[in-house]
Amino acid sequence: MKTVWVINGPNLNLLGPREPAIYGTTTLADIEEALVDHGRAHGVTVTCFQSNHEGELVTRVQEALGQADGLILNPGAYTHTSIALRDAISAVALPAVEVHMTNLARREEFRHKSMIAGVCIGSVAGFGALGYHLALDALLGPEGAYHEVCR
Repeated sequence: MKTVWVINGPNLNLLGPREPAIYGTTTLADIEEALVDHGRAHGVTVTCFQSNHEGELVTRVQEALGQADGLILNPGAYTHTSIALRDAISAVALPAVEVHMTNLARREEFRHKSMIAGVCIGSVAGFGALGYHLALDALLGPEGAYHEVCR
């Protein structure tokens, strides 16, 4: 794995001030900076993208074909509604990990169903910003920090 794209959906640009009791106070910029550093430490380039628009997210996933080796996606509310995003992930056939800062199973009923999970190699939910690092480590395989700790 040489390049991982991190794609974040709607309202994640508001992390920090957005409902800190639910999402914590870490900003998206903080998460992205830490992921870029974590990737660099393992010889991987991490590129981050965020959009509040479904079509832009779909286009970004499509652009990953031939440019990225893996994807980390937090589709935000599109998790529960976007067949288009699901189809794009399926079409590019890259290893993808779905991330959610909160545990969707403990949230409102309408958040319990993910349209995205079925086309991802795995999902990480409920660990806040740490979830992004766990997803990156999962994509990195044996080179990831998680695997170093758990051997």
